[in-house]
Amino acid sequence: MRSTPSITRCWENSPSTKPGAIHQGATRVFDQTTFDRAHRIAGWKGYVTNLPATTVDAVEVIASYHQLWHVEQSFRMSKTDLQARPMFHRTRDAIEAHLTVVFTALAVAKFMQTRTGVSLKRIITTLRPLREFTGRIGTHEITFPPEITPDAAHILDQLNSENRNSGH
Repeated sequence: MRSTPSITRCWENSPSTKPGAIHQGATRVFDQTTFDRAHRIAGWKGYVTNLPATTVDAVEVIASYHQLWHVEQSFRMSKTDLQARPMFHRTRDAIEAHLTVVFTALAVAKFMQTRTGVSLKRIITTLRPLREFTGRIGTHEITFPPEITPDAAHILDQLNSENRNSGH
């Protein structure tokens, strides 16, 4: 079933530089051409792909498009939770290396979220304070382990568990 276009978008009440806009002083004028075009295409959505129809059928293309939000969510997450900064590379090798690091970080982040059931932001804020220090006093090397909170211990236990029910 196709949707009906909104008539309110076909009314003009201020001068415009758009082609086909009709104005008569300060009065509102209905643009029939815009309405007719909107009515013709209302409810239709097209998908364009570079994959041949023999490889992927229309149902798969649409299903893949509907899953695009996962990719968009990952990029939002990568910029915020991973505190990614813009990088300005010029050579192909540098660009590919940077993308490899970014996508590896995304894969590790997704694995950690899936394995623990905890958001990446919470994982980072919980585990970031954990630091181990190794110092030398004379000829003796001493290691000071981090103080692990119960929340951190739970996350680390989930990450170290052999339970493979998470799909990995």
